[in-house]
Amino acid sequence: MGNRAQAEVDLAAIVANIHRLQEQTGVGLMAVVKADAYGHGLVPSARAAVQAGASWLGVALLEEALALRSAEISIPILAWLVPPGSNFASAIAGNIDLAVPSIAIFQEICVASRHLNKPARIHIEVDTGMTRGGFLYEWQAFLELLANSKDDVDVVGLFSHFARADEPGELYNALQLRRFMEMSDDLNELGIEPPIHHLSNSAASLVDASSHFDLVRVGIAMYGLTPDIEHLGSSDSLGLKPAMTLKAKIHLVKDVLANTPVGYGAIAMTAKDTKLAVIAMGYADGIPRIAQDVGVFCNGRRAPIIGRISMDQFVVDLGADSIAEAGEWVTVFGPGEEGEYTADDWGRASQSINYEVVTRIGPRVPRIYKPITRLAE
Repeated sequence: MGNRAQAEVDLAAIVANIHRLQEQTGVGLMAVVKADAYGHGLVPSARAAVQAGASWLGVALLEEALALRSAEISIPILAWLVPPGSNFASAIAGNIDLAVPSIAIFQEICVASRHLNKPARIHIEVDTGMTRGGFLYEWQAFLELLANSKDDVDVVGLFSHFARADEPGELYNALQLRRFMEMSDDLNELGIEPPIHHLSNSAASLVDASSHFDLVRVGIAMYGLTPDIEHLGSSDSLGLKPAMTLKAKIHLVKDVLANTPVGYGAIAMTAKDTKLAVIAMGYADGIPRIAQDVGVFCNGRRAPIIGRISMDQFVVDLGADSIAEAGEWVTVFGPGEEGEYTADDWGRASQSINYEVVTRIGPRVPRIYKPITRLAE
């Protein structure tokens, strides 16, 4: 194999994680596959989710939804970040559900619906406290408009998004839940009763049964990663298995004396005589340039980064007694079962989170899929 780096994706782990979440919630599950399925690959991950029994797929962008339809995936799909000026007609024609967060977008959807003589399937997005997407001060004006536009749309869902679901017991979550129910009542007073209400993200799906309603939206947990290691615990403690293992090849190994500067700026020095390895990945592949106190797993032990990460490569300290050779594969991060660094480790080392670690792995890194020949344990 000619790859210098690759992200190995265990599709059986995705299936097992979804089964775990279905058992936890007992309601329908929307598998969120936006952003190339959090870096895991849009279509293969979506197909794994469908095989696992997900009843919906969720994406941010219309082009993601259209790609899923082109791949002959037929289950319901919701796209929730489709701005004014988009080709709403293509979504309506493709039976793609659309989020409505504003009057401007609603009006464009209605025009497209009338042009096609086909009601658009919509999910009304309400702002319950995230202060991001969804209706806030336009809400009453939108209700009046909606009352006169019922023939143009099929109101399938009402949804919102928690700001602090990864902090169990936080009062703000209860406030958002109450606001969500109040806005649902506003719709009911118009005679509109969406069959689907969805508020729970991965964190709420795991810890807040009161917010599960008819459907939970599962993103990061589907890929086996904890929504928040500090407040919710590790993937393992949540019964989840990380699906991605990132590997790279050693480009070369060299003996280096103590007190030798390494990398741009010569900011790092070897503490003693040692062996260094150049790893064939860098920030152009999504390795965070800021990362320190992580590295790779090589021959059964960790080898930490030394010096700054470069565009296409970084250097690790193997130790003087290392037997590693150029051309060997090392693990950058994985499930952690053998002692390797995890996406959580890389998140902490980058002053970020595991979400960013996996989604930023770039297109120069091929995804290699382990087929679903078994159910991950």
